[in-house]
Amino acid sequence: MDLIRRLFTAALVAGVLSGTAASVVQQATTVPLILEAEKYEVVTPPPATAAPTTTAPAASHAEGHQHGPVREVGEGVPVTLDEAMQRIGLTIAANLIAGVAYALLLAAAILLAGRPVDARRGLVWGMGGFVAVSLAPSFGLAPELPGMAGAELELRQLWWLSAAAGAGVGIAALAFARNRLVIAVAILAAALPHLIGAPHPESAEGAVPAELAARFVTASLGSAALFWAILGSVCGWLMSGVVEPAESRPALRVQPGAR
Repeated sequence: MDLIRRLFTAALVAGVLSGTAASVVQQATTVPLILEAEKYEVVTPPPATAAPTTTAPAASHAEGHQHGPVREVGEGVPVTLDEAMQRIGLTIAANLIAGVAYALLLAAAILLAGRPVDARRGLVWGMGGFVAVSLAPSFGLAPELPGMAGAELELRQLWWLSAAAGAGVGIAALAFARNRLVIAVAILAAALPHLIGAPHPESAEGAVPAELAARFVTASLGSAALFWAILGSVCGWLMSGVVEPAESRPALRVQPGAR
């Protein structure tokens, strides 16, 4: 029971700290880029009728109100104070939930590995999580801004899951496996999603400038690295002593004459 309590405590504290830090960094890095990208989103106007008809001005005015205004490129997205606070709140909540969830997975992996851990070793574990969850999938599907062309959401989610799981298996095999065949199979599993290729739209054209998209990728990966560094370090620090090193465990003594 004490082991479970320490595991959940470490995951909760590490998740809250890493999620809060990531939220603060994102408000200064990725959020301004997202708001800038929303200025380039184009709302498709309603389809025109096949044949022009003569309507009264009142009818035309009512029809225009029915379809609503069409936002053009560069017009921007009006955001009230309430909407801005709602965005910030949702961002923080999502980061906190993701932080606790990832911390639980990381703490469970540390426990299953059976290796001693501290803040420094926890940082290594965190960087492994960053590579598996953020860096490796970004080689095929980079973080995207609003208005960028993309394939079907279900296909992208499936590919991301396979890439992250494969990278995690590959990292674990390189760190702990001793059998060369196991390592080779794990590396193949990590490379397979990239060999198949990530789903992309037929036309990659989008309204978002390439420079803005590149800045967003850099900022997203940077905030993700900070997130995982804090998560791993805090989780390792709080779990230090949960897994004792082999040399500190009491040796099994065999009594003379025992069979």
